[in-house]
Amino acid sequence: MIFRCFRLTAPDAPAACATRYLSLPLLLAVLAPDALAFTLGDPLDTDTVTPPRPVLRVDGQVMPCRQPSPGTAYGLAQVVDLALCQNPTTREVWAATRVEAAQVGLAQGQFLPLLDAAATASRLRSQAQTTSRRSADVGFSWLLFDFGARSANLEAARQTLAAAVSTLDGTVQTVFLAAVEAYYQAQAARAAVVAASESERASRESLTAAEVRYRVGTATPADRLQAQTAWSQATLTRIRAEGVSRNALGRLANVMGLDANHPVVLDDPPAREPNSGFESDVAALIAEARQRRPELKAAEADVKAAEANIDYALASGLPTLSVNALRQWQDPALVSGQNASIGLTLSVPIFSGFNTLYSVRAARARRDVSRERLDNVRLQVALDVWQAYQNLQTATQTTRTSTDLLASAEQSERVALGRYKAGVGTILDVLNAQSALANARLQRIQATLDWQVSRATLARSLGALDGSLLETTLR
Repeated sequence: MIFRCFRLTAPDAPAACATRYLSLPLLLAVLAPDALAFTLGDPLDTDTVTPPRPVLRVDGQVMPCRQPSPGTAYGLAQVVDLALCQNPTTREVWAATRVEAAQVGLAQGQFLPLLDAAATASRLRSQAQTTSRRSADVGFSWLLFDFGARSANLEAARQTLAAAVSTLDGTVQTVFLAAVEAYYQAQAARAAVVAASESERASRESLTAAEVRYRVGTATPADRLQAQTAWSQATLTRIRAEGVSRNALGRLANVMGLDANHPVVLDDPPAREPNSGFESDVAALIAEARQRRPELKAAEADVKAAEANIDYALASGLPTLSVNALRQWQDPALVSGQNASIGLTLSVPIFSGFNTLYSVRAARARRDVSRERLDNVRLQVALDVWQAYQNLQTATQTTRTSTDLLASAEQSERVALGRYKAGVGTILDVLNAQSALANARLQRIQATLDWQVSRATLARSLGALDGSLLETTLR
């Protein structure tokens, strides 16, 4: 909508000029449509195609999206909930979908008529006389037929929105997985600190035993020095583990959209033994992933949008038919001269510098790019499922084996230390057993972390990572 008011010599402001030469009813009639649109907020109802803010549902309930009170331990559900609602990545992609929804509204608006108004006031002063001129006009235009250009543009906008919605879904699952990984890494780092403290305590006990035997003359100085070295090494390992744990908590806070120095207290995760419930035919899993993966849906929507853009480029070079109407008022006082017109306008492009030709060629090339990208995503989906499935199988077997390894290492350490205290073993046997036990503890922790993360990764590769994973995890 355009409003013009010029006075070359008069001091009146443009607003005063407008109210002087346009009656209030005419001004309201001209300005009302856009004002009404702002009042309605969404006259083309694009909110119905805009996805809601990402939320986490666990056991059918929507999580509250708020931080626990100070001192309250964070569970996995709270971590994922905060990550989905506070991580800037999810908010950014959600905002991008609202942009594309507004683009659908713009494409729908092209089917509506246009109404423009203009008012002009001027005064020309010369030596002989002063001439004033005032005029106003209201114009109406409506594109009736364009060989499907607007329809193609609307379809392209809708498919682009569909791709954005699928991208949002994929981003939500990616952030979900990142939160799960960060949570279990922080849990593993905390468990590593506990394991390192246990190793430090055991090393100190070995040092005490070596000192006792040295004082009674049944051990050499080398035994005491070796035990001292092992204890110091265990202390260093514990200090490093504490640093790793602090960094893991900082990364966890970052995933949740918090500052890295935000205090985070973790709960005790429920003990879960690996099960074989995930075992299935890999080919069936790949087929399921190709039906569910949001990245694949986004790529398919991109292809459809590119095909619609080809139709739009073709129609842009064809004739258009519009209806136009114009009402004019002229001096004096906007009543003496009045003109009105209405008619049809046929616009036939004859030559545009081969613009249509190369626009169509570019659109077809973009369509080919989208198709190749779709094929690439299909292959990547199959690879993601295959790798996630194999990693989960490996993690399951490793977890079971690490349990047996830890049990045997604990027994070996107890026997070696008992033999040394009884005077029938060597300090090397004790230190070797304690080193093996420390490694077994770390392998058990890593195996548990790998299994938990591998479960979530497989679900992500299938496009099925949601609150149902937490339901099975928390039980």
